[in-house]
Amino acid sequence: MKKIADNSRSSYDYLISEKVEAGLVLTGAEVKSLRINTGSIRSSYIIERDGELWLSNSYIKKYSNSNINYDPNRNRKLLISKKQLNKISGLIKQGGFSIVPISLYFNDNGLAKLQFGIGKGKKKYDKRQSIKEKDWNLKKRRLLKDN
Repeated sequence: MKKIADNSRSSYDYLISEKVEAGLVLTGAEVKSLRINTGSIRSSYIIERDGELWLSNSYIKKYSNSNINYDPNRNRKLLISKKQLNKISGLIKQGGFSIVPISLYFNDNGLAKLQFGIGKGKKKYDKRQSIKEKDWNLKKRRLLKDN
């Protein structure tokens, strides 16, 4: 598994309850560009439109050796099964749930995959608690390492 991009803010801003893996519809030039790690999903989000999920505002740099022009920030369709789509759309319609991109990577077969999570947004006090837990775990590791 070769990681291309991570959304490190996803676990900080959201309490993710479920993770799902989905394929992406990409052009050849986009795949070549991703193979040299020129993608970002930092400020991207996933929307549901016409019974399909779309990755919006993700950035894949134009491949320099290609003569095909494409918009680096275009919407890209996610490939998931109908059963998963129904489950996800049901959770979203319940309210309070969001779909958050977590990581973009190539799997063992060389296919570009996006891992996204379904979760609720954290409140400010939840974020503070996450920071406290992270600091405490870091201090614990340091103490154990010293002993």
